[in-house]
Amino acid sequence: MSGAGRALAYVFETGTLASKRAFFLRAEPLLLKDIDAEQSFRPEYLRLKQTKWSVVPRLDDGAYDLGLVLLTKHKEENFANIARGWALLAPGGRLVCAGANDDGAASLEKQVGKAFGLVDQMSKFHCRVFWLDKGERAPPDYWRGLAGLQPVGAGPWLSQPGIFSWDRVDDGSALLAAHLPDDLAGTVADFGCGWGYLSRHLLDHCSAIIRLDMIDAEHRAVEAARANVADPRATAHWLDLIAEAAPATYDAIVCNPPFHAGRAAQPALGQGFIAAASRALKPGGRFYMVANRGLPYEPLLKEHFASFETLADNNKFRVSRAIR
Repeated sequence: MSGAGRALAYVFETGTLASKRAFFLRAEPLLLKDIDAEQSFRPEYLRLKQTKWSVVPRLDDGAYDLGLVLLTKHKEENFANIARGWALLAPGGRLVCAGANDDGAASLEKQVGKAFGLVDQMSKFHCRVFWLDKGERAPPDYWRGLAGLQPVGAGPWLSQPGIFSWDRVDDGSALLAAHLPDDLAGTVADFGCGWGYLSRHLLDHCSAIIRLDMIDAEHRAVEAARANVADPRATAHWLDLIAEAAPATYDAIVCNPPFHAGRAAQPALGQGFIAAASRALKPGGRFYMVANRGLPYEPLLKEHFASFETLADNNKFRVSRAIR
């Protein structure tokens, strides 16, 4: 359980807040009953499915007396979830938010207090917990706008907070796209598809592709990819490729692991994608990956593939091609 989750549990364990039927956005397991949990990240969703809670990737309506929001380090995602939480409450319902100080929870608390007015707050486990009651003051229009798909810059893309590089084409994906060949054919997959930039690039440039599977562990990314890639050859899948099998075997796979930027302490996640790609490729199939050049992926490419080579290296990202 995260520190914010522990702090949230504490306010109920001590009787500071009364437990009622509630929803829980960005949910993680707590010792509370009568919870309708929302968790869009597939590994956490599968973990919550082992509890007695009702869990879905997205809650769209309701009239709850109590709502819980676990805050993240992403400001826009928090704005969106607070606005959605407010909409899920019945009039007079209470919304409780918890987040880590290191992720900016104290600053967010001030912004929420200015927008709504707070009933109370507390500090525990290096985290902030604060709550408000649903009155006549609505969330700012900007917060509500972030709660759904919206344009990315001036381009033709739609995205939403909570997706890797949600508001721009990240440099790694752009570098990988520039080094993908146009002769990819047959059955192809985009592992960790995000909001669909690489998938659409493939379909626009590789006419011999007959099927493209867009796969991501974040449900909001899958929603965006479906909106951005309107091609009958493409199908989006909400899967955790580390723990769940890919839906097919492939002639080629492209991959920009969404955790290589700023999370160098978690290379095992990217390593899991490499292993999953090797399992899902046909013999002779090609694997194209971009990753932070400082991560130790080359030994694993050597272990799982017959050969590999570096196609590009700009001192920040490295593009590799491996043959199964």
